[in-house]
Amino acid sequence: MNVHRPIKTAGDLVEAGLIKPSQQDAVSRVAERYTVAISPTIAELIDRDDPNDPIARQFVPDAAELTLLPEEREDPIGDKPHSPVTGIVHRYPDRVLLKAVHVCPVYCRFCFRREMVGPQGLGTLTPAELDAAIAYIVEHEEIWEVILTGGDPLVLSPRRLAEIMERLKPIAHVKIVRFHTRVPVVEPERINADLVAALKASGKATYVALHANHPREMTQEARDASARLIDAGVVMVSQSVLLKGVNDDADVLAALMRAFVETRIKPYYLHHPDLAPGTSHFRLSIEEGQALVASLRGRVSGLCQPAYILDIPGGHGKAVISAASIAADGGGCYTVTDFRGEQHAYPPKI
Repeated sequence: MNVHRPIKTAGDLVEAGLIKPSQQDAVSRVAERYTVAISPTIAELIDRDDPNDPIARQFVPDAAELTLLPEEREDPIGDKPHSPVTGIVHRYPDRVLLKAVHVCPVYCRFCFRREMVGPQGLGTLTPAELDAAIAYIVEHEEIWEVILTGGDPLVLSPRRLAEIMERLKPIAHVKIVRFHTRVPVVEPERINADLVAALKASGKATYVALHANHPREMTQEARDASARLIDAGVVMVSQSVLLKGVNDDADVLAALMRAFVETRIKPYYLHHPDLAPGTSHFRLSIEEGQALVASLRGRVSGLCQPAYILDIPGGHGKAVISAASIAADGGGCYTVTDFRGEQHAYPPKI
């Protein structure tokens, strides 16, 4: 089915063949709480004949989102306790998040900021709020990196993005500007010469972290959009979320990481899913995640190895939770597990 406009309602989903009419009432209840948007590019990627399609699972609302568990949290990674002014999250000493906008071109059903994004969410910073956020960055000389996130900052016009970058340009202690985005995958046509120029307007080192979770998302159009950024001198890294029914398979993960590297994107973070409301159907256990990440060792190049990360609830930052491959035996000796699961003594026993 050829979809030419964003899908935003349960009725749109029925019309596009993405849900059955019998599902419309339940999906409407989901949409009342959590924003829905699927771009035409993503709608075209979905296999309507596959009830377990991994692209659909990420973007098409499901009645399972109405199931809330006691451990789930509105702010699962603790942005709010570390927000000294509106639009800034200062969790780590040398870097801040600048959340200029809380709107996205698509809304992931597992989003950890799902209570904050969308038309009913926190919106776009007002001019006064942006002034205060920039002033905070100016005043804190320990800030080395500014990370634009949200929402998706690349939904802003090139003019608006250039204005933000121009305001960061004279701040001498800020050396790095990073953008977290899905746009090259979900709206690759937005990555044009004007947008690329805007991202480079600060004259600082510019990084783009691309969010994709399944190798099918890395279409030729997504790769071409990424190339337009990389060829202009923007460094790209990846971030993905480990999701049940999407990429909880060693072969799928390997294909995804290879697709990034083939596109000149360095695999960076593989996130354990956060405790966002209504997302329990996406979560694996940490042990399952550790086993999957361990299976990548030896299966794919070292270039393809992401860091498996847990955001500690409450705002305590990230922890690497990859399965340990070395354990102390005592007396300065260790047992090392290779990528086949075989154990070896270190130093080797004589």
